[in-house]
Amino acid sequence: MMGEEPQRAGARLNSLLASAHLATLETAQFSSFEEYLSLILRWNARVNLTAIRDEEGILSRHFVESIVCARSLPAGIASLLDFGSGAGFPGIPIALCCPEIAVTLAESQGKKAAFLQEAIRVLGVESKVYSGRAETLTELFDCVALRAVDRMQEATKAASRLVKPDGWLVPMTTGAELAALQAAVGEEFSWGAPIPLPGGEDRMVAVGKRISSPI
Repeated sequence: MMGEEPQRAGARLNSLLASAHLATLETAQFSSFEEYLSLILRWNARVNLTAIRDEEGILSRHFVESIVCARSLPAGIASLLDFGSGAGFPGIPIALCCPEIAVTLAESQGKKAAFLQEAIRVLGVESKVYSGRAETLTELFDCVALRAVDRMQEATKAASRLVKPDGWLVPMTTGAELAALQAAVGEEFSWGAPIPLPGGEDRMVAVGKRISSPI
């Protein structure tokens, strides 16, 4: 019975993608997302990785939304920071979907950082974990993405300081919150049209390009 669960979960993930008119996963990605789900469910039993604890919710919210984020990234990104990664969203799905991008997962909570270390080991992705507050990083990145972090406006402003010249800031947010996040980073970024996320709950991926350096 245990061997059947990942197969059902993987098929369900592809079904969710197809129902949202999105391309389904290839076989290698399919298997990696199954392993990732298995890790989350196992660790979530003893560590509070994510408030969404059921398989269906993890597939439809965390996985599908992160896959959409990965597919929304502009071409040419070589380095990406997942600012406040938590259980690895959207950073690990980005690493799985875009193996050419060097992903850094920043997470200050020790148990979650330990989970991320185990996840990248098991999944074999070329990523690294920064076990500290993302704000303390001195490295700049081609792209900084963030999703569901505390004090989102403050976090987005802090994240914007880690974006290279001509780089990208990619918050996953809601229509109600988007204007406040854009105001938080001021005129340093130019924003394209937000990309809606499946589910009809006003969630979206916003993509901003740095057009000037911080003052």
